[in-house]
Amino acid sequence: MREIETLAALDAALDAGTPLRGLRLQDLDLTGRVERLRARDDVEGLVVLGGRLPDDLAHHLRTHGALVFPTDPRAPVDPYRATLYSPAELYDGLREVGYESTPDARTYRWSRDAAVAHDAFVTLLRAVHDDSMSDALTDLLADRPVVGVMGGHALRRDEEAYARAAALGHALAGTGLVVATGGGPGAMEAANLGAFAAGPDALADAVARLREHPGIEDVRPWAAAALDVRADLAALRTPGDPVRSVGIPTWFYGHEPPNVFCDGVAKYFSNAIREDGLLTRSTAGVVVLEGAAGTVQEVFQAATGLYYGGPDRPLPRLVLVGRRYWSETVPVWPALAALGAGRAMADHVHLVDDPADAVRLLQP
Repeated sequence: MREIETLAALDAALDAGTPLRGLRLQDLDLTGRVERLRARDDVEGLVVLGGRLPDDLAHHLRTHGALVFPTDPRAPVDPYRATLYSPAELYDGLREVGYESTPDARTYRWSRDAAVAHDAFVTLLRAVHDDSMSDALTDLLADRPVVGVMGGHALRRDEEAYARAAALGHALAGTGLVVATGGGPGAMEAANLGAFAAGPDALADAVARLREHPGIEDVRPWAAAALDVRADLAALRTPGDPVRSVGIPTWFYGHEPPNVFCDGVAKYFSNAIREDGLLTRSTAGVVVLEGAAGTVQEVFQAATGLYYGGPDRPLPRLVLVGRRYWSETVPVWPALAALGAGRAMADHVHLVDDPADAVRLLQP
């Protein structure tokens, strides 16, 4: 089975006379390849996922055993897309018409309408979309080591903890790790921002500028300011820079707008698939900043893998930052220590106060 995600790859296969049986054509505009494809009848098992193709080509392919999967032109997303989202895509139209008219906000409303109406076709499209996101994320990350940074969405840009989280993200990316977060605001945005910035001076300037729009009460100025900062930071990066930062948010949390400081945004409909994917991809470990219920859930989801992990596979580190917070305010640490007692897990779970210690524990 081989996926064809670009017209150049399709042309190369056609030029080489590669059998089309079993190929997957993902999100391609085939209107310019009609004659070449109609001349082929070795298409049994060929799968066409979305894209554009005339009815006569679709009929030809189906007649010879291919499967052609349709989309819904009314859907605000392309379920078969082969790449992650860019922040500009999700926030298209923000400045002109406001957040509620952006693709991000419209997609959230579409997902909620489908949930209420129990539309089986939309449910299928959402599932295909999420699988496409996972595939695109794998392509982007390749074999790069990834560190997950978890933390609360309520952290404001004008709090000192925001600047510390940004410095943490910058330091982690500086060791060669890709910083992955839940892709939302607060601590997640700060970590992505730090990783995205090319240098400490640029990061300090970005944090100072973002303080002018500290909270997400009004998404329009909050996101617009971030897009301006992102454009300036992107101009300072070296062309062809490897990926430094990814965001993995979800439309399940409609009140959390995505942050823009990522090299790619893998946004999911399913929060369960998104959370599992984020933790599974954090092969270099997980850093946990202060947070509430969602962050605690992620802590114990990561701890479950450590608890049942054995000698046949390496165990990543789980580092909680904030001794008093995780020991007293939200007493997660005592539970982790009790679970790890006498197990391999105990050597892979850490509680620190200084984010620099987390960097030291996780550097490759």
